[in-house]
Order: sequence, then structure tokens, then C-alpha cells
Amino acid sequence: MMFLGIVYFLVAFGTAVPTTQRDAKVSYDGYKVYKVAAHGDAADLISELDALSIIDLSHSHAGSENGATFNIAVPPDNVAAFEALNLSAEILSGDLGADIAAEGSFGEYSSTLRANSGDLPSLTWFDSYHAYEDHIQYWADLQAAFPDNSELIEAGTSFEGRPLQGIHLWGSSGKDSKPAIFFNGNVHAREWITSKVVEYITYQLIVGYENDTLVQSVLDSYDFYILPVVNPDGFVYTQTTDRLWRKNRQIRTNTTAIGTDINRNWAVGFGGGGSSSDPSSGTFSGYAPGDAPETAGLIVLAQELAGRHGIKLYVDWHSYAQVILLSYGYTCDAFPANLEAQLALAAGAAAAIAGPYNTTFDYGPGCVVLYQSSGNGRDYMTDAAGAEYGWGIELRDTRYGFVLPPEQILPSGEEIWEGMRYIWANL
Repeated sequence: MMFLGIVYFLVAFGTAVPTTQRDAKVSYDGYKVYKVAAHGDAADLISELDALSIIDLSHSHAGSENGATFNIAVPPDNVAAFEALNLSAEILSGDLGADIAAEGSFGEYSSTLRANSGDLPSLTWFDSYHAYEDHIQYWADLQAAFPDNSELIEAGTSFEGRPLQGIHLWGSSGKDSKPAIFFNGNVHAREWITSKVVEYITYQLIVGYENDTLVQSVLDSYDFYILPVVNPDGFVYTQTTDRLWRKNRQIRTNTTAIGTDINRNWAVGFGGGGSSSDPSSGTFSGYAPGDAPETAGLIVLAQELAGRHGIKLYVDWHSYAQVILLSYGYTCDAFPANLEAQLALAAGAAAAIAGPYNTTFDYGPGCVVLYQSSGNGRDYMTDAAGAEYGWGIELRDTRYGFVLPPEQILPSGEEIWEGMRYIWANL
């Protein structure tokens, strides 16, 4: 079956990185990015690309008209050999390193540029990407602007000892009094747009509570638990060393490979298709569910929320594919009992997202519309934490991928906010 072959291909080739001294700055100068259509047996592609040191960036719907497609980066020394294969491929970028450079330097966020104490920060935050330390300050500033209805929270610590920080918002009934809406971003380190969009949603919730009746209603009805960066070690590593790093930075005994894929480390479906037991793989699941400290912290928080008033909606934010992923990812043969209600809500959200910029989002059970991903967070939230809606949302875009230009940060937040407004009105 070709779909399973594609999954194998992606696991097999998900970890190739440029040859570099360990912890030296990784360069992607001259790497070309291609979108490749797999019209035939994926095993043939595996054998052809085995020696080309390609990097898997993303892959698209297995059920598309022309079969699965995947985006790969090819190092400059192997571009000629790749093109000589005469595959069905489209060039997405002629120089990945130039795309990374075009992201620009991090925006400044200092005390002189922030609003007065107790005021919301400026929307200029969304004009650029920022250093991790500035994100921490930004969350503190958001909380300070909403002091009677928010608090800063932590959900454990990372492998390198950084707290998994976030913000808890509530409405007129007081904190911890309603079912939870739980968001986390930057599970995968290289997906910078996810933390920005989660922060934009947080910003709009705080702004809207004063005079937006829909926002007032959802905050009065639910407690929001929002953690924009739950892989802080990997996120920092992408900012200092390797822009395309995916996993956490966990060191294990008996291997020199570093990192666990936090989104393959959950108990539901652990170790199945779309994950790997190889520590060198980009989809390395770990050796046991929850043995990554970041996952362990999120599990504790999820079970606390489930035991209080339950979890209404969980969204694990990712990029890039432009698709709303429902459970399940670990299997294509089983579905949540409330699938029809989930599909209806996702369809409406996708239509609302398309409103501002005509950005098209697909939707459906993850294993069916994207690819198999065992041990992911949304499946755990659905089956083990009882979330009514356990989702993953893959943000824009399908051209620039992980290296989304900063001028697309605000539009991405704006379109997703419209999708969230539809969800708020229809939960």
C-alpha cells in the first residue's frame, strides 16, 4: 500500500542534516527545496534517494489525487544527482539558506519599547520573530495587563531545566471554575509561527474581554490554559544553532543521538506507525510514553484539568500544512465517537479561516487527511484525558514552510483568530 510506504520513507529520511561540527552553526546555504509527487511505489524513491542526504521538511495528504507528496531539502552537492533522477518535482526554493536569512534579525522587545506597566504591549510584537527570553517577558506583560483574570503558570520543566511557562485566563466566575480550553505551541522547535499565533489568540482574548460579547462569553464559559512554547530547549537551539531542528534536546544513555519527538511520546498509540524507535530519527518516540520531561509535564497538567472540570477543546499548534487535524493520528481505522460534530465544527472553522486572506485549510482525522502519527498529543487528549475536541492545527504555509517570512506573522494570526471566533460561537 503506497501510503504506508510513504510513512516509512518519511521516518527513514527525517533526520538527515548537513555535515557540521557538533553545535556549530548549521548552514543551509545552497540547499534547494522540492515538492516531490510519489506517483509510484515509495520504496523505489527510498532506494534512489538513499545516498542524497535529503532533509524531510513536510508531507501532504496521502489521499490526494496524485498520491502523497512531500517536501525535501537537497544539499547543494547532491542537487545535480537529484535532478538527474527526473522525478515529478517542483522547486519551492532555490536557496533555503537565503530564505532563512530573509526571516531577518529578531525584533527588539525591551522595557523602552513596551507599553506602560499594566497596558497591553503593542501589536508590533507580531512584526518580527523574537528571542526566547523576549517571549517570556511578553507573556508576563500580557498577564500584567489582565491581572484580575489571569496568572502565569508552569507545566514542569524541560530537559535542560527551563520551565514550561504559559498563561491561564478566566472570566467572571473566577479561575479553575469551568471546563478547560488548552493550547500549546512550538512542540516542534522549528515551527516558529505556532508560538506567534498562540500569542495572537491570547492577545485578542485579553483585548476582547472588555467589549466583545463573544470573547466575554467564551472566557466566562471556559478556563484557558495557554503554553506558547512547550519545547523551549529545542526552540532556543533553532535560534542559536540549527534553524530546522525539530525535537527536544534530551540526552540519553547508550546513544550519541540527541532529542525526542515530543509529539510521538504520548501513551495513546505509542510506538506505532509514523514514529520511530531509532534515536537518530526526527520522529524518535522515546523508549516509553512520557519519558521526555516536556511530555511528562504536559501529561500532569492535562490530567489535572481533566479531573477538575474536563477539557472541552485541546489544540496542539503546528506548521506547516494548512489543515485541521482531528483524532486519530495513530490509526486510520478508528474514529472518535463524536466525529460528525467534530467535522462540522472543523468545516466551519476552515471556512472562517479562509475569510481574511483566502487561505485554504483542509480538515479531518489526521491519519486520513495527512499521515499516520502515533503517540501524538491530540490522541492522548481525546482518549486518555477525555477532551471533547482533541485537535492539531497545522498553520500556513505550503510555499515557505517552516521559514515563514515575518510579514506573514500577523496575517496568520488574523485568519486563525477568525477560525477561533467561529469555534467560540459553536462549541
